[in-house]
Amino acid sequence: MATNLPPQYFEIEKKLKTAKSNQERIEIYEELLAIIPKHKASEKLQAQLKTKLSQLKSAGEKKSVVARHSSSYLVERSGGGQVVVVGPPNSGKSLFIKALTGANPEVGDYPFTTKNPAPYMMRFDNIRIQLIDTPPVAMDYLETGLAEAVKIADAVILVIDVASPQAASDLENVLLKLRDKKVELVPHDREIPEAVPPYHKRTLVVANKSDLDAGGENLAELRELFKDQFELEAFSSRGDEPVEPMKKKIFGLLSIIRVYSKAPGKKPDREEPFTLKVGSTIQDMARAVHKDFHQNLKYARLWRASNSAYQGSMVNRDQVLEDEDTVELHL
Repeated sequence: MATNLPPQYFEIEKKLKTAKSNQERIEIYEELLAIIPKHKASEKLQAQLKTKLSQLKSAGEKKSVVARHSSSYLVERSGGGQVVVVGPPNSGKSLFIKALTGANPEVGDYPFTTKNPAPYMMRFDNIRIQLIDTPPVAMDYLETGLAEAVKIADAVILVIDVASPQAASDLENVLLKLRDKKVELVPHDREIPEAVPPYHKRTLVVANKSDLDAGGENLAELRELFKDQFELEAFSSRGDEPVEPMKKKIFGLLSIIRVYSKAPGKKPDREEPFTLKVGSTIQDMARAVHKDFHQNLKYARLWRASNSAYQGSMVNRDQVLEDEDTVELHL
């Protein structure tokens, strides 16, 4: 008896190859179970899916027991990159995250509204980027856990209230507090030294609440004061300005590229690209697809929208990839 799986089943199943966390895999298996036809022929497949789902949930429960003995600031990585959002009290971090993700973090017009780190997913084109909201960095205190979260993150967004008369001292305080914890925030285009500590983290400084900065005088003053350290990006979480330019800057902050896989004779999957570090090669792409592929790889074909020289051209494993390349692996 045929299982007769619907086309949507196979589309959902494709997401498994790019899932970055157990939680994502759990959600995918739950979707598969919901869409699979319920009849005699599908009983074996249903049982297999339920077994995998049970194993993932059990692993998550065991991990949570261990996590209780570690820092509550360490959030499991998900999506194309993890960015920790830091800032002084009342800088509007949560409102900033809400504007970019559409989520509903707790927002208040009083200090220390955010008491614990919380992850939110930001959609940029066809990938998701994880933003971590954190408790504020006060003038006289920074929790060790927050510094540890910054150390393992891919990048940092530092949000300040540009309309505040203490904006300059607030920004300097965050930089100094993290420096005391061996964390150095640096511009997005700075080369990151390999030696640690200190931990160097590419940072985007967001001058939030720009709609309250009459004439942009505070922003101009801050840009002058910190011109040798950072380029401040104005943003209004409460305004009507589009959020896509800010999302693009965050994508650039991560120094990652999107690469599409293509099976011979088929169209590329442009809904679920692989995310790789800038400078990655065909070899890295093969390893991302499957841990054994890079060992058995014979050659690859490459399509590049920005260069007519690469339109299904055969390339070797050392070929450096660019954003939105399409790759067909041959084993």
